[in-house]
Amino acid sequence: MADRVETCRASLQSCPPGHSDRPTILNDLGFSLYDRFEQQGIPSDLDESIELFRAALLICPPGHELRPTSLNNLGMGLYERFTQRGVPSDLDEAIELFRATLLICPPGHELRPTSLSNLGLGLHDRFKQQGVPSDLDEAIELQQAALLIRPPGHSDRPISLNNLGLCLYERFTQQGLPSDLDEAIELFRATLLICPPGHELRPTSLSNLGLGLHDRFKQQGVPSDLDEAIELQRAALLIRAPGHSDRPISLNNLGLCLYERFTQQGLPSDLDEAIELFRATLLICPPNHSLRPTYLNNVGMGLYDRFKQRGVPSDLDEAIELQRATLLICPPGHSFRPTSLNNLGLSLYDRFKQRGVLSDLDEAIELQRAALLICPPGHSVRPTSLNNLSMGFYNRFKQRGVPSDLDEAIELQRATLLICPPGHSFRPTILSNLGLSLYDRFEQRGVPSDLDEAIELQRSTLLIRPPGHSDRPISLNNLGLCLYERFTQRGLPSDLDEAIELQRATLLISPPGHSFRPASLNNLGLSLYDRFKQRGVPSDLDEAIELQRATLLICPPGHSLRPTSLSNLGMGLYDRFKERGVPSDLDEAIELQRATLLICPPGHCDRPTILNNLGLSLSNRFKQRGVPSDLDEAIELQRATLLICPPGHSLRPTSLNNLGMGLYERFTQQGLPSDLDEAIEFQRATLLICPPGHSFRPTSLNNLSMGLYDRFKQRGVPSDLDEAIELQQATLLICLPGHSLRPTSFINLGTSFYERFIQRGVPSDLDEAIELHRAALLLYPPGHSDRSLSLNSLALCLRNRFEQRCAPSDLDEAFRLYAQLSHIAHAVSREDLTAAKSWATSAEEKNHDSVLVAYQTALKFLDQHVTILSSSPLHFDIVRMATASLGMDAFSCSVRHGALTTAVEMVEQGRAVFWTHLARFRTPLDELSMSGDTGAALAEEIKQLSFRLHNAFGRSAEDPSPQIRQLTMQWEDVISRIRMLPDFPRFLLPPLFSDLQKSAEEGPVVIVNASQYSCDALIILSDQDPVHVPLHIAQTKVSKLSSEFQSLSGQFGFSNHLYKLVDILRKLWRDVVDSVVQALKESKVHRGSRIWWCPTADFTLLPLHAAGPYEKKKDNLSDIYVSSYTPTLATLVRARQQVSGDASPQHFLAIGQGNSKGAKALEYVAPELAVVARILAPVVSVTSLADGDATVQGALDALNHNQWLHLACHGMPNRTQPFDSSFAMCDGPLMIKDIIRSNWQNPEFAFLSACHTTVGDEKSPDESIHLAAAMQFSGFRSVIGSMWSIDDEVARQVVSAFYRNLVNGSGRLDCTRAAVALHKAVKSLRKKIPLEQQIVFVHIGV
Repeated sequence: MADRVETCRASLQSCPPGHSDRPTILNDLGFSLYDRFEQQGIPSDLDESIELFRAALLICPPGHELRPTSLNNLGMGLYERFTQRGVPSDLDEAIELFRATLLICPPGHELRPTSLSNLGLGLHDRFKQQGVPSDLDEAIELQQAALLIRPPGHSDRPISLNNLGLCLYERFTQQGLPSDLDEAIELFRATLLICPPGHELRPTSLSNLGLGLHDRFKQQGVPSDLDEAIELQRAALLIRAPGHSDRPISLNNLGLCLYERFTQQGLPSDLDEAIELFRATLLICPPNHSLRPTYLNNVGMGLYDRFKQRGVPSDLDEAIELQRATLLICPPGHSFRPTSLNNLGLSLYDRFKQRGVLSDLDEAIELQRAALLICPPGHSVRPTSLNNLSMGFYNRFKQRGVPSDLDEAIELQRATLLICPPGHSFRPTILSNLGLSLYDRFEQRGVPSDLDEAIELQRSTLLIRPPGHSDRPISLNNLGLCLYERFTQRGLPSDLDEAIELQRATLLISPPGHSFRPASLNNLGLSLYDRFKQRGVPSDLDEAIELQRATLLICPPGHSLRPTSLSNLGMGLYDRFKERGVPSDLDEAIELQRATLLICPPGHCDRPTILNNLGLSLSNRFKQRGVPSDLDEAIELQRATLLICPPGHSLRPTSLNNLGMGLYERFTQQGLPSDLDEAIEFQRATLLICPPGHSFRPTSLNNLSMGLYDRFKQRGVPSDLDEAIELQQATLLICLPGHSLRPTSFINLGTSFYERFIQRGVPSDLDEAIELHRAALLLYPPGHSDRSLSLNSLALCLRNRFEQRCAPSDLDEAFRLYAQLSHIAHAVSREDLTAAKSWATSAEEKNHDSVLVAYQTALKFLDQHVTILSSSPLHFDIVRMATASLGMDAFSCSVRHGALTTAVEMVEQGRAVFWTHLARFRTPLDELSMSGDTGAALAEEIKQLSFRLHNAFGRSAEDPSPQIRQLTMQWEDVISRIRMLPDFPRFLLPPLFSDLQKSAEEGPVVIVNASQYSCDALIILSDQDPVHVPLHIAQTKVSKLSSEFQSLSGQFGFSNHLYKLVDILRKLWRDVVDSVVQALKESKVHRGSRIWWCPTADFTLLPLHAAGPYEKKKDNLSDIYVSSYTPTLATLVRARQQVSGDASPQHFLAIGQGNSKGAKALEYVAPELAVVARILAPVVSVTSLADGDATVQGALDALNHNQWLHLACHGMPNRTQPFDSSFAMCDGPLMIKDIIRSNWQNPEFAFLSACHTTVGDEKSPDESIHLAAAMQFSGFRSVIGSMWSIDDEVARQVVSAFYRNLVNGSGRLDCTRAAVALHKAVKSLRKKIPLEQQIVFVHIGV
């Protein structure tokens, strides 16, 4: 090449100006330098060649044969210099020269095709630089003309086909006409067909066709176009081997096609390969290469998208570093700088969303701001830049709440919308974003026009996202949310209805698996929940709950919506509980709120709300069931809420109030003054931050007044009551008709006036109280859960006014109100039970004829209320408080009214309530099993449920698990189906007298009752009505006698108290038992017969079986009849119905433990067990467990295989926690709660040779929670227990005599002989053992 240049220089020197060959030689030297420039890239060679072509042109005037060549050559040189250096004047001059060439190259001229093509190329490039559409149109026409004169076979036809294709492709990218792209693709295909392997244009042809197909895919979405594009780019890459100048372009193009396929189909391998190709492109693209910014950006975008797909933080970090590098080589003025600024901003924005580092968001905003500054109006990136900057400000507002950020976001979104006219691809996104920003500004500042405009914008978005559009679910949802918000603000039902319809539509097009489905289910559930709150349609609430359940199922642990979903479902169930009172709804709500709390750790924005909601639910469960631990936990949760709700926090008033209410409630239960004082302080603090007009002010005023009222009741400070009244009056003034607190305000103010009347006696206070309670009752329609409370308050006031003024109308109205209680159909609350008890008390005091109905209603409510509680020892305190003296007072009332059979039914319903309800799961099912296939199936179902309930029962010290609640619901369902059978309409309902009378089939049962109104005995006989025996003793005297005896029995064994004991037994005989014996004799109950005592109240603690005159020649009770006991008649009926199988082998278990830890050694236990084994060995198989073998589990296991039990050990009564009463085993206590969990098969008899086995809870003797009753409940038909301490040696003697009398000549044991055997044993030992040891053992059962 150098030789040729030098040769041409020599020729020029020898050819002076004017010589005819000079133009040719100038052109030859110019071409030599131009070729050397193309080979070596030396800029001076190109500059010199241009000067030589210029000199040649100057001496080739118009008409000269070399003028066309000279014009063309100079044009080519200037065009090349433009492509290298980008100087516009070079391109403009080249175009003028190509035009001049064309003018003197008519059709047929050899240079015409080249001239047409070159002018087309120049105009195409000028269009790309300056964007004048006419340049591109002319370029296309010129290339089409060039192609026409380069027919098939012409050596330059591939170039013409390619050039025309490129021009049409460019016009497509500018104007978007599909026909231009289709024609370009056909031209590229034609080029490829005539460029066989090895042809210099083949790589370009493959690449261009690939580019065209890629763009057609982006426009039309035909997958085959993209797949073919990828194959073409692969082929181009194969023939652009390492070192090829166009290899970077091929690597990049193939990468772009794979990246596109990834965005469409989501194949990770496509993205991974694209990233590797972009990396390879970058490696062979030297610094300062014009395309290096593009290549850096492509690797960055690939890594950014891989991060979006897989969430690997290192991909995002690397993307950011690459985008920073791109920005560094795109200085101000660089064409790629706007894109570079924008992409780096986007990546930092996403890193902020992932990690929450605010500096990333701030930097993203600054970058987007810089991008916007260099994207003036008309710039293609300006809409994107405006939108991205607005989103940055919007998100920073969401983080920091600075109003100016939101305002700026809105202004930017408005500006974006102005330059995105209808039809612009970006318009739907901008409309939607602007709507969301205005929605948020409304939520912050409450300007109604913002919300209205947001709704209109979301409507506009929806219109241009027709059915089938990928973003239609988002638009439907956003419009629904805005309408929902407007409903919450203005209460227009139409807004809520439309929101629900839109959310239903969203759900329809978000099928299972759709990313938007969880949000769609959740939002529709919320709207239906609110419509329920507004209109009270139960189906809306039920559907809302089902939708929230469905949401939860597809939001597994870790899903962003899971906390919301758990919380919303919890709130729905909580409200359904408040509406319908189904306990399982409240229990499930609590479990869900606990689960929500676990996944909202300290610092989580929703934690205060979750803590508060869980506290409220537990507080409500306490109000329903009265479990103290629920209230204690609620208080702790509210304290925790308050700690994270500092002054100014939106939840602080609610939190202060709820904590105050929890403490107030605990005060009402436990009476601790400190709880009440603290509650009042919290309520005062609430009121201070709820100024007039605050939505929470009525609640705050009301609650503070309640605290002050109760403090007055406790301490009697008049100023507390006066302040309470002023606060309640203030509450009522701001609770206008329709306000939810208005009924409560009436009640509270009425109660305070009533109290002030009681204190000061001002008649107007009482009158005002009555008017206020009347007003309250009008606002509580029948069926309302608080109606009983209101009704009871009004009735008490009316009753008091009657006592003051003796107006009969007041008393009549009071009892008309009470009578409404008997018609309650909803789930019964404690307030309902309290009101019914109040009715009974009032009717007793006024001797009103509704008294029996009052007691029946109260006992029905008691049954329903206790049924709500699981049969757990944890709930025994509530049972005890609920029952009190109700059953005994009802019995007394019925007796006084001559309703003797009703008296039996009512006392049975009102005592031993715990055992009665637990017995539901042990009901004999033989009759049901034999009633047919349906009955047999139901019996089996109930047996399985009973077994599962027993397994689940009482496993820990915590509240019963959801399993117990679920099983209880199933239990109720089976019971209702059983009651539909013809012979079982009263299955598990409280028994009728006809059922209870069966208890007397083997001998009379004597109910001995003590009530504040009278003391009576009723004798139940098998074949006639009950016999009433009035007892001439007052309840107070019975209580005194009982206390004396309990005090005395505690001293037995330590000193001689014979005279005191005999004195008590004589009083019992004189005041109680003698009258009963006379009545029994009159009823033809013969001497020596068996009788059963069923004592109530304090009678349960007295040894009725041992009563007598204790005088010579006079019979004591034990000389006349053989006494047994039964806790209830139903228990005795059940024991009678359990018939033992005569043919089955009998197995006897003897357990002895004389050396339990921490207790006095019992030296006669071993001899006692030896005596039992010796006497029984000829009759029955005896298994003995003694000392180390007598463990808790050993005893329980052995009882699974033995029906007869003798237990000799220490008995450990617990009179305050009766379920902890126990038998002392080798390894610890065998407690009542262990016994009642057991499921022994057909147990018959138990002799409990231990102290205090019939001693129960001191506060509720009627519940009979003692060891002997537990054994009887567990299925033992016949039990012998002790009423106080027994002497170890005496026990051995009694046991020996008892078993000798029990065994007869039949060769089998019979538990129905136990009472007589004990009677004979004691009689035989009268002269050998002290009186208190003769009477310590009692028989219970058949």
